[in-house]
Amino acid sequence: MWSLARIFGKRTSSDQKKSSRIFITNTLSGEKELFIPVRPNIVSMYTCGPTVYSQQHIGNLRPGLLSDTISRTLTHAGYRVRRVINITDVGHMVGDGDIGEDKVGATAVREKTTPGAVAERYTKLFIEDLADLNIDTDDILFPRATEYIKEQIALAKTLEEKEFAYRLQDGLYFDTQKFQNYGRLGGLTKAKLEAGARVETVLGKRSPADFVLWRRAKPNDLQQWDSPWGRGNPGWHIECSAMARSLLGQEIDIHTGGEDLASIHHNNEIAQSEVANGRTFVHYWMHNAFLTIVGEKISKSLGNAVYLSDIIKKGLHPLALRYFFLQAHYRTPISFSWDALAGAGGALNRLWKLSRDIADESGRKSAPSLSRDQFLAMLRDDLATPQALGILWDSLKSEDCTPEEKWGLIEDADAHLGLSLINPPTFGPVKEADIPEEIREMLASREVARTSKDFKKADRIRSEIESCGYHVDDGPAGTVLTRDAI
Repeated sequence: MWSLARIFGKRTSSDQKKSSRIFITNTLSGEKELFIPVRPNIVSMYTCGPTVYSQQHIGNLRPGLLSDTISRTLTHAGYRVRRVINITDVGHMVGDGDIGEDKVGATAVREKTTPGAVAERYTKLFIEDLADLNIDTDDILFPRATEYIKEQIALAKTLEEKEFAYRLQDGLYFDTQKFQNYGRLGGLTKAKLEAGARVETVLGKRSPADFVLWRRAKPNDLQQWDSPWGRGNPGWHIECSAMARSLLGQEIDIHTGGEDLASIHHNNEIAQSEVANGRTFVHYWMHNAFLTIVGEKISKSLGNAVYLSDIIKKGLHPLALRYFFLQAHYRTPISFSWDALAGAGGALNRLWKLSRDIADESGRKSAPSLSRDQFLAMLRDDLATPQALGILWDSLKSEDCTPEEKWGLIEDADAHLGLSLINPPTFGPVKEADIPEEIREMLASREVARTSKDFKKADRIRSEIESCGYHVDDGPAGTVLTRDAI
């Protein structure tokens, strides 16, 4: 039984419950729209989560950050947000098509274990990664697809009864030709559909776009259940529709996910949900752009995946990745490099230092200011995080703002951006044995530069060290190396 706090989200203090106008770019219309929830003051939000057959790379974490940022913005504006991030632990084939190998089952065979064990292991890692990014996972529901098999069967049965589904030898399929305006999300044209874009051909399908609702079991399927269409397992697309309906209702406010899901997966969700429910499924669709590396999408199949654990091993705080993402608008592609991430980490360290200094100067007393109003306006204008960060930096460094005004802005920034500005990670000395070799080499090079009075070079090396999450302090007793606590 879910607690009310988890179902309806956390309440905000009375001074936060201000009337505000929030604008969202709706992928369905392609326009920036004023957000109006279905139910007053309550927002239902569904985010497509991962298929848990392996560890999630940092590109897979961007949708979670998008949903967290919009949730923070809505909560601060006085809404109660109900959040769901699904876990796909069965039925996701290779790509969006209906043919291929179940990813979770394939990993189970490879690792000589069960699909349930695989799913549990990688679900735990995914949720831990979200928590490391300062996302409150206790305030989110994480339903597993295998927990909602009955609901998926019931939904598919409804579609068949309404004659929007037909049987083939290998399973039950949705008839997309019967659903008016199929493919309207993301502009999936008839030409693309006829070409069978990203959809593999199945013998007997009435249209290349028709997708499987229930798949009859193959001899080697490790996960299978009884159904009216024979023993088998659900199609990937129907899982999200069933879980969203079960936890959030037949009509939800916001659905988020990566842009790669818009054309096929989310159009399929719309079609089956609206036929079954007889009403609008989602009012606002929000999609984040890709994270790329050397011009290519980050992908495990391409062998260029970077994981949050890799970032931590490099000596960077995980919130450096959060800051890195926030530097770009969520609809803008980001190119990843270790130098760019180190730069984000260095900027965050400087922001933490500023916050500590302002906490002391202000006595942690806040005051309203034009900067706070401008900051909130940026976040409420389709999550303009780069502009919001710019206002934050300019205001904190400005001599025209009082310490109390700066602290008030820090409070708002902390609530919206989740960068731990109010209580930054503490600094601590680094033991000699714990200093990475590359940091040792940079310290040695810096000392040589200082001895030769090449202070420009010494300052440059110091910046490089600090971009890796360390801090260099020169005192009477010599150079002291400290770092943020992880």
